[in-house]
Amino acid sequence: MLTKRTTVILRYCLIAALGVSLYSCKESENKTTEPQKLVEEQTETNLLDAAAFEQTINGKKTNLYWIENKDIKVAFTNYGGRIVGLWVPDQEGEMTDVVVGMAGVQAFADASEPYFGATIGRVGNRIANGKFTLDGKEYQVPTNNGDNALHGGDQGFQYKVWDARKPNAQTLILTYRSPDMEMGFPGNVDVQVTYSVTADRELKMEYEATTDQKTVVNLTNHAFFNLNGEGSGSILDHSLVIHADQYTPVDSGLIPTGTLDSVAGTPFDFTQAHTIGERIATANEQLTFGKGYDHNYVLKEASGTLKPAAKISGDQSGIVMEVFTEEPGLQFYSGNFMESKNTFKTGAKDDFRTAFALETQHFPDAPNQPEFPSIVLEPNETYATTSVYKFSVKGS
Repeated sequence: MLTKRTTVILRYCLIAALGVSLYSCKESENKTTEPQKLVEEQTETNLLDAAAFEQTINGKKTNLYWIENKDIKVAFTNYGGRIVGLWVPDQEGEMTDVVVGMAGVQAFADASEPYFGATIGRVGNRIANGKFTLDGKEYQVPTNNGDNALHGGDQGFQYKVWDARKPNAQTLILTYRSPDMEMGFPGNVDVQVTYSVTADRELKMEYEATTDQKTVVNLTNHAFFNLNGEGSGSILDHSLVIHADQYTPVDSGLIPTGTLDSVAGTPFDFTQAHTIGERIATANEQLTFGKGYDHNYVLKEASGTLKPAAKISGDQSGIVMEVFTEEPGLQFYSGNFMESKNTFKTGAKDDFRTAFALETQHFPDAPNQPEFPSIVLEPNETYATTSVYKFSVKGS
């Protein structure tokens, strides 16, 4: 009987034999700190074709980068600061790609979903009507989500080519200067995101930003996960815990109403483990507005300390992911707007609810909600926050 690993390898080799130059079944010994062509082991991780990530966009070069240790491997492109794939062992010890992604830069650029794996900014999540006010002056961000601005506007950080540097095999440092008034945001903002893997099977994300004018900043990563593996089907049987007693209810445009509501007695209560699909079809106005879960959770412990935010496990793979963050909020998105319009690197489509996101963040529409934790950044301050995705298997 073919193992999952062998099946994936045979699939890609057949595609290559037919002349689709997206993947390669060739091994490589390249271990330099430059963009790596392939990974050494004969697993699905070496089926990405680095050439598909080599482009020049607005005068800057894009590439494929790897960070890894013996238990975790992560592929990135500096186009959008994106996680392309993330491989960890499942309960059988087979390396499984738990982050969905595309097979090259052009596929990311052409995707109808612009946020796959991207580093998000300047302001993650929604701003009502794309407007906010600082010191009496109103600013306008282009609206790209109905009447609202989402994830920094239609040309947010997901479309930028970041500068990339690998100080060692376990670390990738991405930097980007967002110029004054880019997408309507004031100030020249210098952003640095350090992605690293640890011996504890963690992907660590350290965000920093400085500005020369008063502005707003709320950074995150928008990885779409399926802990059973990319292309393995629905995520509705994943079991989820979120360490939050409250969430921020939204209006029909998914803008928070300003209240913090208790999750008790509602389908939003994940203080004890429930599968994602267990209550997603419940008659509930909030689920109707979001077409499922697309809501911010108010984490129990204060922001500024690295604390547990969520724990989720794949029903088939046995892979467990824990989320830790210094942020006050966590956006849980259940893949409600996936419409089978895009093709992932495995050849699978982005079918409805075949991936989820758990985005660490300040609350949506924070610039317009004075009761929410502030995302204002002053010129004499440094925005600094850390989040972690930690992987294990059930029973470990």
